[in-house]
Amino acid sequence: MPETEHPGELGFKNVVNLGFVSMFTDISTEMILGILPIFVISQLGATKELLGLMEGAAEFLNDIFRILSGIITDKVGRLKPLILLGYGLSTLAKPLFAFSTTFTHAFAVRLIDRVGKGVRTSPRDTLISESVKESKSGRAFGLHRSADQVGAVIGPALAFVLLPFFGFRGIFWLSLIPGAISLLVLAFFVRDRRRRGTSTTLFKNTRTVLTRRFSIYLIVMGIFALGAYSYSFVLVKAGSLGVQTGMIPLVYATLNIATVVIGYPSGILADRYGREKLLIGGFGIFFATSLVGFWSTQGVLVAFLIAFVYGMYLGISDALQRALVPSFVSSELKGTAYAVYYLVVGVGSLIANLVFGLLWDRVSVSAAFEYSLILSFVAIVGLTAFIITKPRI
Repeated sequence: MPETEHPGELGFKNVVNLGFVSMFTDISTEMILGILPIFVISQLGATKELLGLMEGAAEFLNDIFRILSGIITDKVGRLKPLILLGYGLSTLAKPLFAFSTTFTHAFAVRLIDRVGKGVRTSPRDTLISESVKESKSGRAFGLHRSADQVGAVIGPALAFVLLPFFGFRGIFWLSLIPGAISLLVLAFFVRDRRRRGTSTTLFKNTRTVLTRRFSIYLIVMGIFALGAYSYSFVLVKAGSLGVQTGMIPLVYATLNIATVVIGYPSGILADRYGREKLLIGGFGIFFATSLVGFWSTQGVLVAFLIAFVYGMYLGISDALQRALVPSFVSSELKGTAYAVYYLVVGVGSLIANLVFGLLWDRVSVSAAFEYSLILSFVAIVGLTAFIITKPRI
């Protein structure tokens, strides 16, 4: 298909096709992630502290490669090759969980998978933002997030159905099928955009994007990231509340259903009423999730409630945090801006999951959730102040 040099002309069809890519990739990924925390703890003998280390390190490495790919994104004229490389690496890595006999093996495979995610995310986000007008970026990212999470619902549901027949390792192998489909959709249906790469240095680009306003935004996002624990702990909490191992994928599916339900509508509302304002709501929902986790000690229904509310937080927060980034920078430096954003969030995620797991294991589960409650409250106050002080144009 012919390519265009004008932003916005690729349209929502390109966003939808990228959504299908993410949907099939997430079917593959979430078939695994819905059972991986339980597999790592019950089958490989890892502690919650090690689980936190794995998730924190995986997301940190993910964000490091988002940074590298974001820098490259601003230097190259085409985005699709990087996106294809990232999705391909993840698709080939995930079945390797089937060979894991120790925590170290699973840890290594998890890192490889997240490298693939890191490579593809910055150029993919840039392609999404350049496929539509800036005024519609909220709903574009919301649409993509919802499509992504449809796969995140189907994946755990498949794992729930197939686990009794194929076991943990069989699920890991079967994840290759939807992953391969995603690569075919990406190769044949997603359109690239020919763009002019920048010739300036990384440090100059970074100095340029780090305006006062964007820097404050990054500080607030970093504070929130320091307290934002991984979904893995929601699943472990579900187990401690009485959910049986075979039912854990359904808890995860519930989490992802909430993300699907809230994702696109939140994007529309954000474009209409303000992305920063709706992002406060997302942070508030995370605070509510942590509050329930702090108080609850038993109850299967409570476990599903925590998962659903956490999924709502993800559906609002993840898409809107990313959608806000282009509003602070010029078009040719979006990749660098995403790189800096992912560095801040990645470091925060690494620390958050390490501290959360450490507190859970060595102090108490209540202490872990209290830690997240404090930091999310500080971030809510900071984001509110950020909005109040926004310059009027």
